[in-house]
Amino acid sequence: MGKITRDSLLSLEAYHKARPEMRARAIAERKLRTVHLGDHLTLIFENEFLMRYQIQEMLRVEKTFEDEGIQDELDAYNPMVPSGSDFKVTMMIEYPNEADRRVALAKLVGVEDQIFIEVEGQPRVYAIADEDLERATTEKTSAVHFLRIPLTPAMKVALKAGAQMMVGCDHKGYPMHVETLPHETLASLVTDLD
Repeated sequence: MGKITRDSLLSLEAYHKARPEMRARAIAERKLRTVHLGDHLTLIFENEFLMRYQIQEMLRVEKTFEDEGIQDELDAYNPMVPSGSDFKVTMMIEYPNEADRRVALAKLVGVEDQIFIEVEGQPRVYAIADEDLERATTEKTSAVHFLRIPLTPAMKVALKAGAQMMVGCDHKGYPMHVETLPHETLASLVTDLD
């Protein structure tokens, strides 16, 4: 998978025209590529298009057209583009009530290191969290984490051949998994593999 480059981005004017269609596609893709683990843990499997859309949106909102500002956005979002041998995931811990969220974040220290996938017939693999910077302390975890889930060649072959994939969390404070992903979701995730 290639990284997003300055030359591949739309100008602010061109993006303004393309935005309604890109926005509709981004909403649909994000919904398709979202896995809910219970009521409070959401995983969004990012892809190149979603990161491209995010960059274009940031440039639009900030009215950025200078090379340095554009490069800053590329540097921020390119690490979340899958490499072809991994999944990149935005993980959110969601509690509508702030007091409940504060209590949960204290109980869920380390949850980001307990997210896993298990491809049918292959060993379980755990996510690598927050490679850019630490987002948790010994007292609490963050409500948002960025994960990379590495895939072996055998896992990629199995997924491309139609194997199912379990997604879950092994944290003692939030044991939860989704045994079977919807066909459309899994098919979309397989497009991330080269």
